[in-house]
Amino acid sequence: MKRPIISVTMGDPAGIGAEIAVKALDRRQLYEMARPVVIGSKVVIEDALRFAPVTLKLNVIDDMSQVKGEYGAIDLFDLDNIAMSDFKYGEIGAATGKASIEYVLKGIELAQEGKVDAVVTGPIHKEAINVAGYEYSGHTEIFASATGTEDYAMMLVDDKLRVIHVSTHVSLRKACDLVKKDRVISVVRLAKAALERMGMADPRIGVAGLNPHAGESGLFGSEEIEEIIPAINQAKKEGIRVDGPIPPDTIFSKVRGGQYDIAVAMYHDQGHIPMKVTGFKYNEETMMWTSISGVNITVGLPIIRTSVDHGVAFDKAGAGEANEQSMIEAIKMAAVLAR
Repeated sequence: MKRPIISVTMGDPAGIGAEIAVKALDRRQLYEMARPVVIGSKVVIEDALRFAPVTLKLNVIDDMSQVKGEYGAIDLFDLDNIAMSDFKYGEIGAATGKASIEYVLKGIELAQEGKVDAVVTGPIHKEAINVAGYEYSGHTEIFASATGTEDYAMMLVDDKLRVIHVSTHVSLRKACDLVKKDRVISVVRLAKAALERMGMADPRIGVAGLNPHAGESGLFGSEEIEEIIPAINQAKKEGIRVDGPIPPDTIFSKVRGGQYDIAVAMYHDQGHIPMKVTGFKYNEETMMWTSISGVNITVGLPIIRTSVDHGVAFDKAGAGEANEQSMIEAIKMAAVLAR
């Protein structure tokens, strides 16, 4: 089987993106699954190679025909868009925000041209990209805008839990207004399609309520009755195996226990909090939390996009202490989806 080409965007140069990329690519297993290509800056990757505990070489390219895809040498598409003197590790800046957006847009461009089979994104800083003049609220919105996609959703996956979101980067007040029948049924359909692409036949989908106790028959809110239940009924008519609304405080344990394959969360924190409880661990020596297995997938796009499920970790940047496991899992997932 031909190994897919997976572009790995470096993320914010001031964060841990370059470090986790080079650490992840020091895995022979990834090269058995795919041909990873980092899209970033040569000087930043070289600096990461200096302080990361790896002994890898660089194959700097400016055309995808030059990709070797061999373990031991990182294929790097160098955009040469920032110097080390332009930033400091752990600090927000317009230069790093601009550079990080350019890596992402290049990855999208290559995917749209069919030159890469999937895009894996390193962490960017939302404030930095806004300081640089971009109004995106995150990677998901960048990909949707660049591909002209309107019907999409954020899915988080780790070895214990899968969650897809009705809304993400909006205020909680606005998130409640976005719980509408059409959007809920759309996300249920996206969940089914995504899980089938992962190899699950006839997946079981649980839909969370918005309100405490899923509204308690209207005592604590009407969204379940007016929007969520009609969406679930429509999905059932379409032959989708779906239940709900399930109280938000119990649905995630049911997914972890195997009763459902995925939970549909109504808003960002409803889905992110349980993911980060199960997908992060605390290191008592460093007194830091580290992502251990989570992957972010944007479903509904015309191209494949996965990502780490953590941020830029400015507190660890440049120190060689970042954990690369989420990047490893994101590359693996991209390779699976690209088959």
